[in-house]
Amino acid sequence: MRDVAIVAFAQTDHRRRTDDLSEVEMLMPILHRVLDATGLRARDIGFTCSGSSDYLAGRPFSFTMALDGVGAQPPISESHVEMDGAWALYEAWVKLQTGEADTALVYSYGKSSPGEVRDVLTRQLDPYYVGPLWPDSVALAALQAQALINAGETDEAALASIAARNRTAAADNPHAQLAGSVPVGDYVVRPLRTGDCPPVGDGAAAVVLAAGDTARTLCTRPAWIRGIDHRIEAHSLGVRELTDSPSARLAAERAGAFERPIDTAELHAPFTSQEVVLRKALGLDDSVRVNPSGGALAANPVMAAGLIRLGEAAARIHRGESDRALAHATSGPCLQQNLVAVLEGETIHV
Repeated sequence: MRDVAIVAFAQTDHRRRTDDLSEVEMLMPILHRVLDATGLRARDIGFTCSGSSDYLAGRPFSFTMALDGVGAQPPISESHVEMDGAWALYEAWVKLQTGEADTALVYSYGKSSPGEVRDVLTRQLDPYYVGPLWPDSVALAALQAQALINAGETDEAALASIAARNRTAAADNPHAQLAGSVPVGDYVVRPLRTGDCPPVGDGAAAVVLAAGDTARTLCTRPAWIRGIDHRIEAHSLGVRELTDSPSARLAAERAGAFERPIDTAELHAPFTSQEVVLRKALGLDDSVRVNPSGGALAANPVMAAGLIRLGEAAARIHRGESDRALAHATSGPCLQQNLVAVLEGETIHV
C-alpha cells in the first residue's frame, strides 16, 4: 500500500443562502486556495474527483457545469460520485494506490437553499414501501432519537448539551454558519428541537491528496491516511437497530481506529442523537475531543459536510494540534452509510 496524505484543505464560509453565486462561483475561490497552499497548478494534478447531487441542483449532470471551476485547459483525468465528497476522496485514494497518479484534487459542494432539503432527501428511501409515505429526514432522525430515549441511552437534556458543546466549539471556526449560544428552540419533530437539527445552508470544500515523498514536499506535516473504509446498513429501516451503528463500527475496525488511541474525532452527525450513536459505535470516551470545529451542527452543506470532517481532522494535524485523528462521514437516513478514516501526523523533531 502506498502512503497517501491530505496535504491541503479549504472550505467556503457556509451561508444560509448564496443566491448571488452559482456553483462555479462558489467553488473557484476554494479550488484556487487549496492549490495555492501546495504551490500546485491544475496541470500538476494527476486525478480530479468531485462529489455532489443532481437532486439539489435540480438538473441532470450538474457536476459537468461545476467543472468550469477547475478549468477546461489542460485536459484532466476526472471522475464524479453522486455522494458526499468523502466518497470522492475514497475514490481518489484508490486511484493513488494504483500508482496511476501521485496527486489528486477532491472537491464537493451543495446548495440546499433553492429547495426543501428535507423533501429532497426522501429520494434516498426505499421507493416502494417507505418513499411513498414521504417521511422526511428530520422525522426519521426523530424516530432514531426516540428509540435512543426509550432505550435509556440519552434524554432531551443530554441532546441539548451536545448541541451546546458543538456550537460553542464552532465559535472558533470562522467558516461556521451557526456558532455560540444557539437556543434549544421549539420542537421540529418530537423529541428533536431546532437546536438538535443542522442548519440548512450552502457551501463547498476541497482537499489535495498526495502520495509518498510528493506529500512531504507539498506539506510540512502531512495528514497520512493510515486506514479508510466504508460500510452500509440494510436499506430497510425495519430490519435495523437504530440505537447502534454496526457499519460505522466495522468501518472503524477495518480502518484501524481501535489499534491505538486517537485524540480527535470529527463526526458527521447532523443531529444530536446521531452523535450518541456514533460515540458508542466508535468507542469514543471523554479523552477524545469530538468535533472541535463544531461539526455538522454548526454547518451542514449537503454533499460537502462529510469531506469537511476529513479536512478539519487533517487541518488539525497540519497545525500540530492532533497526532492521530478519526474522521467520519455519513449518507442516507439514520446513519445508513458510514465512512471512517484514521489520519496521523509524523512526529515533529525540534
